[in-house]
Amino acid sequence: MLSEYLLAEIHRSEATTGLPLHRRLYEVMRRAILEGKLSAGDRLPSSRDLAQDLGLSRNTVVAALSQLTVEGYLISHVGSGTYVHDQVPLARSAPKPLRGSHASSRLSTRGQALAHAYSATELEIQPFTPGTADFSAFPVALWQRLQNKHWRQAGPSMLDYNDSGGYGPLRRAVADYLRIFRSVPLDADQVLVTSGTQQSLELCAHLLADHNDTVWVEDPAYWGAVKAFSAAGLHMHPVRVDADGMAPTPEDENHSPRLIYVTPSHQYPTGAVMSLARRQQLLSTATRCQAWILEDDYDSEFRFTGPPLSSLCGLDKTERVIYLGTFSKVLYPGLKLGYLVVPKGMAADFRRAHYDLNRPGQMPLQAALAEFIEMGHFASSLRRARQTYAERRQALLDHLAPLLKTGEARIDGAAQGLHLTVHLPPHVNDRGLAQRLAQEGLTVRPLSAYCLQRDDIRGLAVGYGYASLASIQRHGGVLRERIAQALSPARP
Repeated sequence: MLSEYLLAEIHRSEATTGLPLHRRLYEVMRRAILEGKLSAGDRLPSSRDLAQDLGLSRNTVVAALSQLTVEGYLISHVGSGTYVHDQVPLARSAPKPLRGSHASSRLSTRGQALAHAYSATELEIQPFTPGTADFSAFPVALWQRLQNKHWRQAGPSMLDYNDSGGYGPLRRAVADYLRIFRSVPLDADQVLVTSGTQQSLELCAHLLADHNDTVWVEDPAYWGAVKAFSAAGLHMHPVRVDADGMAPTPEDENHSPRLIYVTPSHQYPTGAVMSLARRQQLLSTATRCQAWILEDDYDSEFRFTGPPLSSLCGLDKTERVIYLGTFSKVLYPGLKLGYLVVPKGMAADFRRAHYDLNRPGQMPLQAALAEFIEMGHFASSLRRARQTYAERRQALLDHLAPLLKTGEARIDGAAQGLHLTVHLPPHVNDRGLAQRLAQEGLTVRPLSAYCLQRDDIRGLAVGYGYASLASIQRHGGVLRERIAQALSPARP
């Protein structure tokens, strides 16, 4: 039994190490993992149960588990539990039995990482889930009529694969929108319709980089990008994010990038907005390193305070920026339509590779969306969404405002997008806090769970997109109180 083994080893180490109790527990558990006594994918008891079984304080157990998680020996899935990480090298080789859904011996090393690291599949549409839009107001009846119309008119060319980069009127509509609202200089031939941001990232990773090339990623990072680059066999170099966005240092430039992935308009998850000076620095770095910048402009449609921000692509004079956009945040996630904007000289190559790799289609769906935009329904949906989200954002800020009085917490990222971040001091276990909120039916994301290398960030990413005003009024107080409890003087 795990607890009996740990207890015996802790007492055995007491006479020889002189380390604090939480450090002895950390060393014993680390050794158990490295020696294979705890196997990859094993689920650990909760910190409360482990503390009870070992006769230790919960703070001691949490401190040991947190250190093991930071160092990559353990991985925590919000709402699911804490597991031994699949990527820990063992001190000895031994056959490992399959263990339920977390057994990974039949997967490749890359497959294990894709299946278990940075998972965000749990509870996507509960109140306060970040990055999720409210699709309950989508005009389903109108949308169905448009789709039916184009299905009735669909000829062979609309039902076959498509090698043109997407439905022509839709690509023109995207080009018109980006020229006007995002200051992107382009024509329709540079637009490539994809099945969403994930496919756009995968296509860029395969066409612009080779295996083991370096990609700079923001730290903390968007999980979807991490998985796309991992699947492509790229080497990820984390670059810290500060209040002005990605902040590369001379040391980072020693790791010359082939790709630079950024979310400059509203960094995910911190909400930082990249300053003009930082944007110009990044463009200079890309030119000097002959790197490609992948600008993920995932929620730029929703800006609530201050003037509109120009896109990084709009500032680019050397054609080093690839622009990624999506329709999911304005319409509905399951639409699964996004777009890429590539330099004119690369457009034909991208279209050919996209066809060969992905066999794109869904032309009746693209035609329905093009007409939806041409009839003005996209613009009206966007206006309604901006008003709705602005009201929800303000209601959430009002609920959280009392937390700011002590100066221990601060709120960032509320000027734009569908989520804000509550930054918390280092003593707060944000993962444990997120788990406690999940038990009450509220889904938030701990900022520390998005970190690749750094361990100095604690906080919560809190969404208001999929939270009605009534839901915010009902649950906002619970959210505030649980955060306040975590900030209380009763600390380890």
